[in-house]
Amino acid sequence: MRTKCFVLAIFLFALAVGVLCVGCSKSDSTAQTKTLYTCGMHPQVIQDHPGNCPICGMKLTPVRKQGATTQITNSSAIAVDPVMRQNMGIRTEIISRGPLRRIIRTIGIVEHTESGMADVTTKYKGWVEKLYVDATGQHVHHGDPLFEIYSPELYSAQTEFLLAHSSGNSNDTLKVTARNKLKYMDITEDQIAALEKTGAPSKTLRVASPIDGYVMEKMVVAGQMVDAGMKLYRLVNHDTIWVQAQIYEQDLSYVRVGQDADVTIGAWPDIRFRGRVTFISPTLDEKTRTVMVRMEFHNPGHLLRPGMYATARITVEMSPSVLLVPDMAVLRSGEKNTVFVALDEGRFEPRTVVLGRAAEDDRYEVIRGLREGERVVSSGQFMLDSESRLREGIQKMTEPGAEMQIVTNAPEVTVTNAAPALPEQVVYICPMPEHVAMEYSHPGECSLCAMKLVPVSRELLAKIQPGGTLEGYTCPMREHSDVRQDGPGKCPK
Repeated sequence: MRTKCFVLAIFLFALAVGVLCVGCSKSDSTAQTKTLYTCGMHPQVIQDHPGNCPICGMKLTPVRKQGATTQITNSSAIAVDPVMRQNMGIRTEIISRGPLRRIIRTIGIVEHTESGMADVTTKYKGWVEKLYVDATGQHVHHGDPLFEIYSPELYSAQTEFLLAHSSGNSNDTLKVTARNKLKYMDITEDQIAALEKTGAPSKTLRVASPIDGYVMEKMVVAGQMVDAGMKLYRLVNHDTIWVQAQIYEQDLSYVRVGQDADVTIGAWPDIRFRGRVTFISPTLDEKTRTVMVRMEFHNPGHLLRPGMYATARITVEMSPSVLLVPDMAVLRSGEKNTVFVALDEGRFEPRTVVLGRAAEDDRYEVIRGLREGERVVSSGQFMLDSESRLREGIQKMTEPGAEMQIVTNAPEVTVTNAAPALPEQVVYICPMPEHVAMEYSHPGECSLCAMKLVPVSRELLAKIQPGGTLEGYTCPMREHSDVRQDGPGKCPK
């Protein structure tokens, strides 16, 4: 009987212990899954009961705190269901490769070329007897007569020439001297031949146009006495024209002499004139921070007229194939650039990227952070960014190691304290020791010697002095940073 009572007592004790354990387990589970509430505008507000935010009055959002035994992942992605993606206006775009082109647009003014200008003067004093071109703006061709002039000096030179070529005179030196005197007075070979043929000096000499062009200035009238060297006409040829444009300082490194350029004008917007860059000013305008660039164009039909405004465009192809990301997909915050990468199952991962040079169509070169074929958010990423920052703010207000889940219409999202690994700080420098003082943020060629740039870490670059010294001389390649020598030379590796 005593044995039965003892067994029964043990059984009742074990049953009581089990009930207590189950109660404790349920109590712990309830405590671990206790729901907290926070404000979407003020994540520092956290309380264990629903209500309104004491700061802004908004309704608090429920937050469930998971236990420390829950597995913590390294993913920082957030998930949004299809309905929410539609409401947030999320659009994505695939990252692809393409040519890195930069289009520099500016406004220029059409001007006539300096090489196409000609002034008409005489090398002797005389009187203008007759004008053939008597209006400014008149178009003349090379060889067309401009005016006739009488000059006693010119008449005397003709007489000397005829005397030297008379039949009784056999002095060849005198003949050459007399002919050269007429040529130095700008008498043409045809006029000298006509003088030889007639054998009599002409009272007046006809002066012809030296070029094809328009009469831009006319300073002579019929009957006027003119002195030697006096400007009578100014002619300008418009077959070739200049466009003077201003390039901003930040675009100057992309412009080179000989590059293709094109312009359009308001009078003929459907015509694009093609030319090239012929001159870049060596000075900078301190007021506008621009540099004058001259472009030269052929002008068929003389459609480009001096004084016109022209919309100029210089296309620069810096690389045939690079990874490009839309500018609208990038969220900028100081020196940090972030894009949201679309993953499977409606998840979006914020990722830090390093951008290079700007390209056409509002795109940027991607140095690090993305791969070809990945899909990035190009619209609606600001909503994702605010959601991500909300989770980060809530997470910082809780104890380290605890995971937070915000209850929304979307599937529950787990955000951990684990931060993604930052890419290594790498810059690019020229292998030439003389050019080490210039660092680049992207691969390419040295702007001074066109040598291929090599990547180095910022830690190593901080030790390299301009001139290539690092306790002597070293190789700029990261893999060969252990190379040291006292004098200049080539890397042995």
